[in-house]
Amino acid sequence: MKKISLTVLMSMFALMMSAQQCILDGVTYSARLGYNLGGTAPVGLPATIRKLSSYELTPSFQAGIDAEKPLTHGVGVLVGLHIENKGMNVDAQVKNYHMQIAKGTQVLEGQFTGSVRTKVREWMVTVPVQATWHPSEAWRLRLGPYVSYVFSRDFSGYAHEGYLRVGDPTGAKVNIGSEPGQRGDYDFTSDMRRFQVGLALGADWNFYRRLGCFVELNWGLTGIHRSDFKTIEQTLYPIYASVGLSYKLN
Repeated sequence: MKKISLTVLMSMFALMMSAQQCILDGVTYSARLGYNLGGTAPVGLPATIRKLSSYELTPSFQAGIDAEKPLTHGVGVLVGLHIENKGMNVDAQVKNYHMQIAKGTQVLEGQFTGSVRTKVREWMVTVPVQATWHPSEAWRLRLGPYVSYVFSRDFSGYAHEGYLRVGDPTGAKVNIGSEPGQRGDYDFTSDMRRFQVGLALGADWNFYRRLGCFVELNWGLTGIHRSDFKTIEQTLYPIYASVGLSYKLN
């Protein structure tokens, strides 16, 4: 019985090693370094947001490793492991925009008309799983879902230069200034999701030996806040384009 058990274990181990070798056979690895450009916004600009007054670029970088397994006729599958951050600083003019703010020691909720300045910062680990197609030796197209775990986050800002109608558009009017103590601060960081799911579409160009470049669109399918968060009336989605360089490791 010991010999039979040992034989079975050795056979299982050999099969596992053979399967692993088959899976890893032909796999290519590449490193990437890129920059994320975009923002967190509702899909379709609502009537309550009248104008985007300013948008500031933030240091939003990504770095990671991708592994691609060829399947057949230029088609393959890619799995990656990326660390990245996404962010924005934006100032928008709004009218009758539902929100909750803190003015001094008061917490007020209602319809705000004026300007709203928002800061968003997210650090995350992202795992994309994509189908790949090589139309030529130098080009690769990619499409597939991704999952991100957000380990550091910030969603905060302030309302300024306007007024808040407490409760509804006919409620008591509270003037909101532009200086600390006069403006209406808010911080919805604790209401942000830890996990995000989205869809990515990208293209890679190998322009010199092992060196290449890429462009990619990442469209979040889940809002950055939890589904039960209703203080901001619209669902905000992370929508970013990525550009950068890649390097083949084998």
